[in-house]
Amino acid sequence: MQTKLILAALRKHRLATLLIAMEIALACAVLCNACFMIANRLQLTRVNSGVDEKALAVLTLGGFDQAQPGDLNARVTAGLRAIPGMQSVSVINAVPFNEQGTNGGVTLDQAGKRFGGVVTFYTGGPGSFEALGLKLVAGRAPQTDDFQSMATFVPSDAQVVVSRTLAEHLWPGEDPLGKEFWCGGFHFRVMGVVAHMARPAAGEGGTGTIEWSVFVPTLPGHNLAGTYLLRADPADLPHVLRDAETAIAQIAPDVVLDHEGSRTVSDLRERYFRNDRVMAGMLLGVIAALLGVTALGIVGLASFWVAQRRKQIGIRRAIGATRGDILRYFQAENFLIVTFGIAFGMLLAYLLNAVLMKFYELPHLPLYYLPIGALSLWVLGQLAVLGPALRAAAVSPVVATRSV
Repeated sequence: MQTKLILAALRKHRLATLLIAMEIALACAVLCNACFMIANRLQLTRVNSGVDEKALAVLTLGGFDQAQPGDLNARVTAGLRAIPGMQSVSVINAVPFNEQGTNGGVTLDQAGKRFGGVVTFYTGGPGSFEALGLKLVAGRAPQTDDFQSMATFVPSDAQVVVSRTLAEHLWPGEDPLGKEFWCGGFHFRVMGVVAHMARPAAGEGGTGTIEWSVFVPTLPGHNLAGTYLLRADPADLPHVLRDAETAIAQIAPDVVLDHEGSRTVSDLRERYFRNDRVMAGMLLGVIAALLGVTALGIVGLASFWVAQRRKQIGIRRAIGATRGDILRYFQAENFLIVTFGIAFGMLLAYLLNAVLMKFYELPHLPLYYLPIGALSLWVLGQLAVLGPALRAAAVSPVVATRSV
């Protein structure tokens, strides 16, 4: 019975009801997608790189003679290994979070008809696999005979190690050891699987592709030079990296040290995900502002209606309605308006997500975000209407009837 009375009252205020319902719909759509984007970004920042981050640093050089990479590698590795506290120095093309990886589309057949996705290829010289600290879960680590010279992209026929995530993607439910795949004219065979191995550009392709990585044992040379993986005790690593940067001026005075690219892997992670944390903070601010505006709209509308209905409230009180009855009436009215807005807002949330998927490569919005958003707005609506509803419930029947 009370629902019919509420609907009848709302029909007399169609425009105001529609405006507040549309405001709630917009809030629902933005809230669901913003929360999803925040969760997606924070999930990226927690990615397991698979490497011993606290013990690793990378030193990047440029401006050297491309015709003499072997000489540069020999001078740099020998000179850096002499630094006190240095545990190992090896040549590598990239490390997680430095955004310098080599990407390529792979297929599961030589004809190129069974596309497997775009993956990152780590090319590392002797000692680099052990220095990274990757944890094998199947197969074997690269041996001396597995390291081959690189032609242009990677060695043309290589035994490789893949991440478990990539193996499960390419060969679901199968043993990946011994499996073959191709990248253009380059052929690979899986000899080992590691638990985790994040891509250098960890956010590329969303959370599902973060670990689509391949480690290719490669001999340092023309196409593998200038980037060096340093390993030291975590307590010694900062000063070891500083000593290495200083030593480069004597070891290889003919090169240019890339100070921005020469950092500990921990620093690279912090820098790489800085924008994600900033974006998450901005989205939280947007959510807070939007919910605040929505709450103010509900408060304003409810207060206006309380002022308009003082006579009606007084009459109801005079014929026996309790304060609780008046309070429940306004709360039920607000609940219906919010529900109308949420119903449209859920559809709007999916439309907004479709736009984000198209232009910003955001994954599909999971269904469970919709009830979370709905529950949040229901609670917000009840809290926002509570003040005006309590004022309505406090109206004296005598004062209300005398004001006629």
